[in-house]
Amino acid sequence: MSTATRVTVWNEYRHEKLHAEIKEVYPEGIHQAIAKPLADKGFAVRTATLDEPSHGLTDDVLESTDVLIWWGHMAHHEVDDAIVEKVVARVWDGMGLIVLHSGHFSKVFKRLMGTSCDLKWREANDSERLWVVDPGHPIASGLGEYIELANEEMYGEHFDIPTPDEIVFVSWFTGGEVFRSGCTYHRGRGRVFYFRPGHESFPTYHQADIQKVIANAVNWASPNHGPKPVYGNAKPLEGVK
Repeated sequence: MSTATRVTVWNEYRHEKLHAEIKEVYPEGIHQAIAKPLADKGFAVRTATLDEPSHGLTDDVLESTDVLIWWGHMAHHEVDDAIVEKVVARVWDGMGLIVLHSGHFSKVFKRLMGTSCDLKWREANDSERLWVVDPGHPIASGLGEYIELANEEMYGEHFDIPTPDEIVFVSWFTGGEVFRSGCTYHRGRGRVFYFRPGHESFPTYHQADIQKVIANAVNWASPNHGPKPVYGNAKPLEGVK
């Protein structure tokens, strides 16, 4: 009997509290806008936020999470380093991680990438065309050739990340910039997907195609429960003198 993939949606949940115009877009928080469509698709979803004890990421929560979704922006520095290390350890041990939008600058993502993760950016009413450049990839399942976003914050190259294992999406903006917007990585037994769209001022996470990408990414990043590597000094399996 199969069980539902257990998803934890983490959001720092600050913009929605501090700015009325953002609360209007996400009245229950970005985390709930992401979580509800996933729950409707049958995933076992819970949420966690920065100001909860342990940022909502207790040992019990992390151990019972198959895929963690991460949205942060204005308070990356407030995330406790000890929690970061626990999240990173879980990824190495097989937990999936989906990092959204400005989470590229989160301690967790930078720790897993080992680079600055810096980029160009511009807050303006750019339009974004998110091209599917790997149409056979499961994260792109059910999509058309591209996703059109009428308004989004611009992110532009160079994006200082390691060479991705796969690039699923590339964005073009009306200002002329391009960006690697959907990148996959393997870290230990865990899978990591970075997905660019999702500025807090725009209703990006209410868009059906964006919800589909996130759901597809959860399925892709779910643990495969393969054998756990054993390291260190090993006794021979055969008769070695």
